[in-house]
Amino acid sequence: MKAMVQMQTCDLRHAEDPLVLCDWKEPEPGPGEILIQVSACGVCHTELDVIEGRTPPSRYPVIPGHQIVGRIIGMDEGVRDFDTGDRVGVGWIYNTCGTCVFCRSGLENLCTDFRATGRDAHGGYAERVAVPSRSVYRIPDGLTDIEAAPLLCAGAIGYRALNLAGLKNGQTLGLTGFGASGHLVLKMARYRYPDSAVFVFARRERERRFALELGAQWAGDTDDTAPHPCDALIDTTPAWKPVVEALRNLNRNGRLVINAIRKGDADRDNLLRLDYPVHLWMEKEIKSVANITRNDIREFLDLAAEIPIRPEVERYAFWDANRALHDLNAGRIRGAKVLEIQSGAAMDP
Repeated sequence: MKAMVQMQTCDLRHAEDPLVLCDWKEPEPGPGEILIQVSACGVCHTELDVIEGRTPPSRYPVIPGHQIVGRIIGMDEGVRDFDTGDRVGVGWIYNTCGTCVFCRSGLENLCTDFRATGRDAHGGYAERVAVPSRSVYRIPDGLTDIEAAPLLCAGAIGYRALNLAGLKNGQTLGLTGFGASGHLVLKMARYRYPDSAVFVFARRERERRFALELGAQWAGDTDDTAPHPCDALIDTTPAWKPVVEALRNLNRNGRLVINAIRKGDADRDNLLRLDYPVHLWMEKEIKSVANITRNDIREFLDLAAEIPIRPEVERYAFWDANRALHDLNAGRIRGAKVLEIQSGAAMDP
């Protein structure tokens, strides 16, 4: 089969082709595993962290991709919950130990043996992938494969962040950063909290315009002051400045949820700007989002079908994965980016 493969850690600013299009050995489903013919795979900001070594793979080479949609073409004989031909998806959570206190309490996202799809195991930038059956999810009818792909991470992690924010209907929600996850949180918030205003903070004018198109009541730059304080605020950026500015825009007893796997070092000096009375006093809270649970994905897919949520999507040919990654790294974002995985000789550019 064909696969886009990461051979080593690299700096995307200086690596034109961080992934290599390769002929790759066909995967075979092991005990409890399912084999999927991949039709679409979302491109996530976390892939940038994997490629540049901020959350490095546990081995090389590795096939990235953790927002996978396709159809089952094979499975271990012990799998009972799925049938060949089922349309399914796979997210960031590949496997966990299943026995620790976190796994037993439904917080397998905190498992010390957490293994991620596309980082610790081969992912969906390939024609086929084999994954544990307990980390496979049915895709609801009404969503195309391309639409479903971003829901498996950007949507589901946004769902977890929104739940952790503790927002009540009528309170104001702030969103810092407006990429794949942010735009899905906005769609979700408008449905779940119809009387709540949503304020968006984003560096780029096109992102602010996009937020207003989708129903945000206000959109400003990262360091702007909102019309009034936010009762909850979700940060989806890779930088520290938006965190400090978000705390300044947070209401008394408000909660900031940081939805990011890493924060960069380039602007760490912004943390020195923290002023306790301005940014933290009056019982403000900060909470981080770590990974994702299987239940987050199941519940969000059901909610997305109910609303329904249709993500804004930019499509890329499979062999154009490097261009998609560079566009994401450069901030050329409108919604989510998805690779269309084709088959056979049609894969060749």
